[in-house]
Amino acid sequence: MVNETDISRVTRTKKEAQINYDRLSRIYWIIDVFERRSKKKGLQMLKMKKGESVLDVGCGPGKCTASLALSAGKNAKVCGIDISGQMLKRARNEIQDREVSDRTDLIRGDAVYLPFRNNSFDVLFMSFVLELFDTAQIPEVLGECRRVLKSSGRICVIALSRQEQENIFMKLYEWLHEKLPSVFDCRPIYTRQSMEEAGFEVIEVARMSMWRIPVDVIVAK
Repeated sequence: MVNETDISRVTRTKKEAQINYDRLSRIYWIIDVFERRSKKKGLQMLKMKKGESVLDVGCGPGKCTASLALSAGKNAKVCGIDISGQMLKRARNEIQDREVSDRTDLIRGDAVYLPFRNNSFDVLFMSFVLELFDTAQIPEVLGECRRVLKSSGRICVIALSRQEQENIFMKLYEWLHEKLPSVFDCRPIYTRQSMEEAGFEVIEVARMSMWRIPVDVIVAK
């Protein structure tokens, strides 16, 4: 079982999260510079096939959504969902600029209640999103992901990873998360353990880092 006692909590409301990401949407390109390497690795590990249906959970400004749509091809169904309306505006510009609007839908919503039928998607992608939810909600989010994913489908989750052997950078980051949660909103979690407890079978794991903090890139089915 995941040890919840040593994972930092998320105490803000969903409304506060939405307001925060509406504000961050104007400068998210700065954050993307640090996240880009891990996201690129996750997209590579998914090994997208033409015609696959894809859901980008917490799509943000849509860069990964557009990349997934390009990989899936013209006959695919691609969807991005995010809680922030301003992020979705950025995402619409992104998919238009990269000419994938014909196969891509963007929806405002919460990953705890994905507005899709069971077994809707071949592929799910979620980058630096799972760790935004409070510990008790992580199983709910992963349960929703499993519900909408086809039995033959696969999921890629990228998240800050908590390790039993802490380093000074992780301790500093968790302190900043506690003191400035609107700026340092992600926090390291036990990603693989959470996914396995939710019923996913891990296929491949890549260990990366951001700000000297471990990042797990996990593909599971």
